[in-house]
Amino acid sequence: MVYLQLFISFLQIGLFSFGGGYAALPLIQEQVVTLHKWLELSEFANLVTISQMTPGPIAINTATFVGLQVGGIFGAIIATVGCVLPASIIVSVLAFFYIKYKNVAWIQNVLSTLRPAVVAMIATAGISILTTALWGTAAVSIGTMRIDMIVIFAIAFIVLSKFKANPITVMLLCGVAKVVLFYVTAL
Repeated sequence: MVYLQLFISFLQIGLFSFGGGYAALPLIQEQVVTLHKWLELSEFANLVTISQMTPGPIAINTATFVGLQVGGIFGAIIATVGCVLPASIIVSVLAFFYIKYKNVAWIQNVLSTLRPAVVAMIATAGISILTTALWGTAAVSIGTMRIDMIVIFAIAFIVLSKFKANPITVMLLCGVAKVVLFYVTAL
């Protein structure tokens, strides 16, 4: 019975959570803590923290960890499938219609109209990340700019663009460089 409840709960979460994983957290908390009482609020908070630290989407990680806590390995699989299934079906249906009608002029017009908005959203996220990296929580000014982050950014940019290095390797090396710089400046 708990497996069916896990599946239905995370199916609803996957179906009705729009706006990313963080937007799904209140829905997950409602199902897991309030409605089914599978976890205490403190346990749920710990699972969310672990989900944030683990690579991958936070809603799926949370579903997996909640399922593991409630129903073991099979519970983790059931909860994860329930969370992912709605998006998988929706994307599959959209892909089917896109492939079938991709040469229709009005669909191409709609997609070409959406491209600038997508570029703007990506640029906004990039600028937000860059601002956080260069200034942290301080006010944006030349005096508060973090020079170490500019140097790491410039080196990573050059390595990625000139040498076509693996992005994951570059990210790992940037992380190592920041840790080394932290300890060097702390001495």
